[in-house]
Amino acid sequence: MNEENPYRAPDAPLIGRNAPGELAGLGERLAAAIIDTAILLILLVPVMWLGGYFQVVMDTATTGESVPLGTELLWGLVSLALFMAVQVYPLYSTAQTWGKRVLKIQIVGLDGARLPFGHLIVKRYFPMQAIGLVPVVGPVLSIVNVLFIFRQDRRCVHDLIAGTKVVMAKG
Repeated sequence: MNEENPYRAPDAPLIGRNAPGELAGLGERLAAAIIDTAILLILLVPVMWLGGYFQVVMDTATTGESVPLGTELLWGLVSLALFMAVQVYPLYSTAQTWGKRVLKIQIVGLDGARLPFGHLIVKRYFPMQAIGLVPVVGPVLSIVNVLFIFRQDRRCVHDLIAGTKVVMAKG
């Protein structure tokens, strides 16, 4: 009687939690995004205040108009430039934002290899930032982008565009 026991545990090797190269968990990715957003907001809100953005929003709100598209695009570009100024060092040196660095997660290619800095910016960050600036459609697509994290491979739309995944960092 050499029959296979259907209730036997599988023979697959188990990988410990937070093993290098393992997909980063939802909690780690969320916490890293919150840290990155907080850093950006702490720097961006005073710039927007001093730059007059909030006054334009208030003025247009009292007249029932919407903020001019040019103004929205300008501040979207300012936001992107500030993001780049803050995140260029960790992205260039370790393919991590400051939030990802704190949480010990890293952006890599699908094969697990580190990607060039230009690839990360042009394919991973720029397309979604540009789409996010489109009135009405941009915010909806930004939400859809984030919701893709609930797929089995935990890859958001920006990961699919860039051919990246977020994993636990080595060391």
